[in-house]
Amino acid sequence: MSVLLETSLGDIVIDLLLDESPKACENFLKLCKVKYYNFSPVHSVQKNFTFQTGDPIGPDSSDSDGGSSIWGLLQGPSHRTFPLQLPPKLKHDERGTVSMATVPSPNDPDLRIAASQFVVTLGDNLDYLDGKAVIFGKVVEGFDVLEKVNETFIDDRGRPLQDIRIRHTVVLDDPFEDPPGLVEPAESPVPSKAQLATVRIADDEDLDDNMDEESMERLRREREARAQALTLEMVGDLPFAEVKPPENILFVCKLNPVTQDEDLNLIFSRFGQILSCEVIRDKRTGDSLQYAFIEFENQKDCEQAYFKMQGVLIDDHRIHVDFSQSVSKLSESWRNATITKRSGQRGGFGGVAGLEKKRQYRASDNPRQRDDYHMVFNKEPAKTKPAPRRDRSYSRSPQRSSYRDRRSSRSPRRDAYRSRYRDRSHSRSPPRRDSYGDRDRSRQYEGERRDRRDDDRYRDRRRR
Repeated sequence: MSVLLETSLGDIVIDLLLDESPKACENFLKLCKVKYYNFSPVHSVQKNFTFQTGDPIGPDSSDSDGGSSIWGLLQGPSHRTFPLQLPPKLKHDERGTVSMATVPSPNDPDLRIAASQFVVTLGDNLDYLDGKAVIFGKVVEGFDVLEKVNETFIDDRGRPLQDIRIRHTVVLDDPFEDPPGLVEPAESPVPSKAQLATVRIADDEDLDDNMDEESMERLRREREARAQALTLEMVGDLPFAEVKPPENILFVCKLNPVTQDEDLNLIFSRFGQILSCEVIRDKRTGDSLQYAFIEFENQKDCEQAYFKMQGVLIDDHRIHVDFSQSVSKLSESWRNATITKRSGQRGGFGGVAGLEKKRQYRASDNPRQRDDYHMVFNKEPAKTKPAPRRDRSYSRSPQRSSYRDRRSSRSPRRDAYRSRYRDRSHSRSPPRRDSYGDRDRSRQYEGERRDRRDDDRYRDRRRR
């Protein structure tokens, strides 16, 4: 009863101990039979101690659940793990001992909980693992592969810098009957998108034999950055993965909130022609966010300003200057051009020239966005003639004038009616108050006030 693991570093043959750990052996055999371990990464490598594998996605991915047993695949997530008993006679005394990675059972201290991950020892007499991992097999062929894994470059978390993967699993002998619902695939499945997303440096990529650990780490970071750029390109945040920020734009931060665009333009203009100088402001309040972008006409002028203006005191603040890493303008022009092209419109606001058209449109033709334009681009809003009021019916919408605000209409009779009854049923005058200034909250004294008013009028007539 053996299993062949074809890895990216070579083949490993494991003999299973059916009599000592039948449950663990059955789970391992059936997972190998359904090709569950294909493309699983080797992780948690500890020199002269162990390495761990068996999770199809890997522990570094957020999509990983730690692996599942064969019963979890067939019967549902509730059976993802299963209990195991520790074989008392088996010890981790030889290199190549294979055991299930387990955790203590919350209900029974004598049981361990396992899923799909397993551990292979890289040293002898590792009694630390006794009582913590359930042994179910021994490596009989492929010790050179174990030596290569032991000598591989790893990061601070124990993961190899160049991927080590299980490519195929071949069951040489299976004495157990297949559980209901198990279907053996005709061929090895293709790696999923979640598995491909965990690739750092491909296991089949040829690398220089003299490459040291720092070079491997640098290459890994470059691959991760390229993969992230491709992801941003797919979701539409970048026009293309190889996009680079413009080299003639400076990023200036730690500004004083009172510093204006004109101040920066005047200070930096001694290095060369400036195309634009914008202090970034809050869209709602218009307050400075204390950083700005300065675009020069020439790259040499931008570099000279970078070396000369570092730590300069401006408005009692020492500024920090760096080259811009933003590609927002490039992304905006690419997105606008893409939208114009897809919509089939001619002209529009696509491209770099379209950005200036859009700014002019926001400043002049659309008065409602005039304040927003002033906050974003820090320019004086254009003086535009307000839009004429539209004569509508008695609408109380805040964007439309009510009938009390209009003094004339097309009907003279309607105007006379409004002027006569304006302050009656539809009046919005303040609440009525009595002679002492208190608000009249009830009408119970309305009759008394009316009688008192009539008496005053009668008294005035008699005096006359």
